[in-house]
Amino acid sequence: MTTTSPTAPVLRTDYQRSVAAYWDTHQNDSVNLLLGEVDGIYHHHYGVGPYDPAVLQGPEATRDQRIIEELHRLESAQAELVLDHLGPLTPADHVLDAGSGRGGTSFMAHARFGCRVDGVSISQYQVDFATAQSTRRGTADQVRFHFRNMLDTGLATGSRKAVWTNETTMYVDLAEAFAEFARLLEFGGRYVCVTGCSNDVTGGRSQAVSRIDSHYTCNIHPRSAYFAALAANGLVPIDVIDLTEQAIPYWELRARSSVATGIEESFLTAYREGSFHYLLIAADRA
Repeated sequence: MTTTSPTAPVLRTDYQRSVAAYWDTHQNDSVNLLLGEVDGIYHHHYGVGPYDPAVLQGPEATRDQRIIEELHRLESAQAELVLDHLGPLTPADHVLDAGSGRGGTSFMAHARFGCRVDGVSISQYQVDFATAQSTRRGTADQVRFHFRNMLDTGLATGSRKAVWTNETTMYVDLAEAFAEFARLLEFGGRYVCVTGCSNDVTGGRSQAVSRIDSHYTCNIHPRSAYFAALAANGLVPIDVIDLTEQAIPYWELRARSSVATGIEESFLTAYREGSFHYLLIAADRA
């Protein structure tokens, strides 16, 4: 599969440099690392679905480990939901994980479909971590990670059967990102997005959403902006799933764990008051 050099520097703006620095310096974040140690799949996103209340029972000495394992089950369930919506893929297909983090969803996609995966991230640390994982797994020729910007990947036009973003679009301009994804996708190819977005109906950005933005150095987009950018780039939504209610249990359980960071209450407040939605959008390249 042809790969060319990006036409611009990987880090284009002061904001992108600040985002890269944030993730490059969060190398020992206990949330992603402790959860990933459960089975060696390291994610950089949250979870969906009800948690098993039994994890809160039993011996106090092992209670936190039970919570860690359950949080990891919920985040892997979220990744499986992304894969469920990618459409039928084969080992001959090439796909893109845009904002690939430590590589968890990329490895799950390859394990399920046998497809070739390229992941891109503007964090050199994340790329190095995920590449080391791929070497350890013996998939280095099938699952590759690149220090590149999802706005200018350098991958060949029409070379991807599927592209996904898993909680990464809040770091980029949607019009630029979706234009690049549309360029990469073959006609009929699938784009899947899971994201948190502010609720236009409630008016301005809520205090809880603003706190989330500040905590993660991101720029959460309003819900309407996703559909406007998709339409402008020939990406036609075929499934839109509101996962907000399914996202709440993860945050409730995380707030009771040793990996709580203090941002849990902001997510819970934003979801419960309706100022923040958690969506899965699947769209086809028309």
